[in-house]
Amino acid sequence: MASRRLPPLHAVRAFEAAARHLSITRAADELNVTVGAVSRHVRALEARMGTALFLRGSRGLVLTSAGKTFADSAREALDRIADAADGLRLRRFRRLSVGVYGFFVSRFLLPIWPTLNAAYPDLEVDLHTSSNPLDLLASRYDAVIAVSDGQPRAGLVTHPLMPIATVPVCAPQFMTSGAVDFATVPLLHARPRPDDWRRWLDHAQFADVPVQGGSSFESLGLTIEAAAAGMGVAIAIDGLLAPDLARGNLVKAHPTVRPTRRQFVLEYEQRMADDPALTAFVTWLNNARGQQAPKKPAAKKIAMKAGSEYAR
Repeated sequence: MASRRLPPLHAVRAFEAAARHLSITRAADELNVTVGAVSRHVRALEARMGTALFLRGSRGLVLTSAGKTFADSAREALDRIADAADGLRLRRFRRLSVGVYGFFVSRFLLPIWPTLNAAYPDLEVDLHTSSNPLDLLASRYDAVIAVSDGQPRAGLVTHPLMPIATVPVCAPQFMTSGAVDFATVPLLHARPRPDDWRRWLDHAQFADVPVQGGSSFESLGLTIEAAAAGMGVAIAIDGLLAPDLARGNLVKAHPTVRPTRRQFVLEYEQRMADDPALTAFVTWLNNARGQQAPKKPAAKKIAMKAGSEYAR
């Protein structure tokens, strides 16, 4: 499409103000510029159009017929621009309220939070964390990041974020003498996930290793911190290990990752689907999820001290 041949907008604004007030001085006051600047803009506009827009007499300014026609059109165009700008201001993002599983916040959201501020500086999000599934209901917030089986639910929009797969982790010193012997090292337990160790051991073909005893903690986050402090071996969520592995305070104690039927999802009620703020948040989260997707590590061969060879 051919480009528009428009006069300079600042000259149009100067002329429209002068035409409305029939005064160069009052136009200059309105626009917070000098009288000379308004005069120059009007003269430049007249030169560009090849016609006089004002008659200048002893009693002040009078619009010519061409000036009146152009003044009416300029006023309408500037009004439309102002209305469009007001409409955009009215569509500014509203503040979002998002309920989130706490461990997901600390291990995934907080490390990348500056990228949300960079992508959407006007978007404000209040996070409300909980480890109780009954707290994380889409009806209580604009959206929730929770644990789900991912199945569609009536009235809800669901975006899968990350599968929940478990793997044992420990401080690096536990691996200095070779593979971890799960029958002799302290097993650390997260009380919200009491069956993680039994399920992982069975999956990894260590069914003869008992899970009784060992310290227990009120949250998965504390359990992971205890493992990093050298208290024992913990079961972690594989997709949320990147910050700890990058710091080097944790390593995987075994390469077997146990898949589950559960996953982290972003959910919100269908009525929120067209909300601009939520749409921006969903876009950012999906982009971040794609960038944070872990690469498959190269396979390793480690001789085990307990149990059979690596499981399926």
